[in-house]
Formats: sequence, C-alpha cells, structure tokens
Amino acid sequence: MTQVDPLVHQTHLRDTQDAFDSVAADYDGSRGNNELIQDMRAEMWSWLDKTFAPNSRLIDLGCGTGLDAVRMARRGHYITATDWSPHMVARTADRALQESVADRVQALPVGAHELQRLDGEGTFDGAYSNLGPLNCVPDLAAVSSGCARLLKPGGALVFTVIGRVCPWEIAHYAWRRSWSRVTLRFARHVVPVGMNKHTIWTRYYTPREFHRAFERDFTLEHYRGLCVFAPPPYLTSVRDKHPRYYERLWRIDRRTAHWPLLRSMGDHFLIVMRKRS
Repeated sequence: MTQVDPLVHQTHLRDTQDAFDSVAADYDGSRGNNELIQDMRAEMWSWLDKTFAPNSRLIDLGCGTGLDAVRMARRGHYITATDWSPHMVARTADRALQESVADRVQALPVGAHELQRLDGEGTFDGAYSNLGPLNCVPDLAAVSSGCARLLKPGGALVFTVIGRVCPWEIAHYAWRRSWSRVTLRFARHVVPVGMNKHTIWTRYYTPREFHRAFERDFTLEHYRGLCVFAPPPYLTSVRDKHPRYYERLWRIDRRTAHWPLLRSMGDHFLIVMRKRS
C-alpha cells in the first residue's frame, strides 16, 4: 500500500470523525438506515448468527448508533462497541440503556485504528464491522494485528466492506455522464467523499485486496458480494417503484453472490476470516 504521511492520516481521521459526529443525531433515518440499508443489515445479521455461538464476547468495529450491537446483545452476546465518533458512541450507549441491554454492551470511543487501547488479550470470540467503517481506516494491517491480539485462537472476523466494483453504481453514474463518480471506486488511494458538508476519507477494496492486509494473522474462510443485483442504498427509487422486482433481485443476490467473479462485485462485500492457530 502507498505510504502516507502520518500527519495526513491524522487529518483524514479527524475529518471523518467530524463528518460522522455531525450526522449522529439523525443517522437512524434515511441517511444511515433506510429500508435498503436495513435489508443489507439483515444479511449481515444472518451471517453473524451463523458464525458466532451463543454468549460470545464480540467487538463491534465502527458501531455507529448501536443498531448491530444492541441486536447482538439481545441475542445473548456481550459486545464491546467501538467507534471513532464520540457522538455515535453516545448514541450506542443510550440505545443499549433504552433497550435494557446496557449490562451486555460496553460502548467506547475507540477507532478501529487504535485497538491497542482495548484490554482483553486473547479473550474475545470474534469481531465484526458492518457497512464500511473499515474503508476509513488508514492501516488495515494494524487492525489485523490488533484483532489477532484480542481474539482467542480460531476467533472469527465478519466484515462488510464497501467494494471496488459496483455494477449498479457504474451504470447509474454512466447514465448521468458523471465520469468522476464512475471511476471513483477504482482509485488505489483514499478519496474524499462528501457527507453533510464534511469529508469522509474512503478507500475501496476488492475482497482479495482487503484480505491481503489480514493474511498474516487470519485465513480467508468465505466472501461474497452484497448488492450485486440488488440496488445500493442510495437507489431507494428502485424499491419504491418496483417492490416485487426489488425483492426478486435480492433473492438472486442471496443465491448467486458467492459465485466466482460475482463474489468480488457489489456495493459491499461480506468477508469471513478466521484467526490462525
């Protein structure tokens, strides 16, 4: 990966933190949890349930407003919910209290790039990250080593990551002749993405590119595309205008997005890795 000045990293991280702090109050609405995102979240939940045994001790990397953390706590797990945005962490803590699972959710303002701040070496059963927080981390290798330190032997990682090749996005922006957006995900470095008059610094990956940062500590167990045929979250009009067509596309996604070639496409990809013995 390209070497970047640490001061630039810090500036990018601060910009990203400010962006997510600015939307924390309303992120459960159309911006961060519209009906299309809820469908993506449901896919992630099914994989978390397949991967983690009851009463697992898990780390949520980039917990946002705590929707995943609280859901997993209600399923009986113990969650250390972390996020680089203090305002998001506050939302998670409030949600856990309101949902009566505060005894199972510890919400901490810790970024995925600073896992050295977490205690509990070799005590967690796994970690998960949903809907792309790891696209904003400057050094994935540091995330890998941090997770390897914290997880038990055989512990699992389940991540959904924003992918490099999204057929819907290519078609959507090509139709609009917005060529800069067509090519945005193909950049080999971080790129600025606007949100709420702030900047999120983002890097896009294929599953294989992503796993290379983790391969010293984790074996690749499974990966699949997410929203290969189903539209990405910003194309809500497809669901609104064609609900049956939309459901059919999701069924195709679930059946085929693990096939070779297709599994490297999609608005996101889901990847499962296992800690080496």
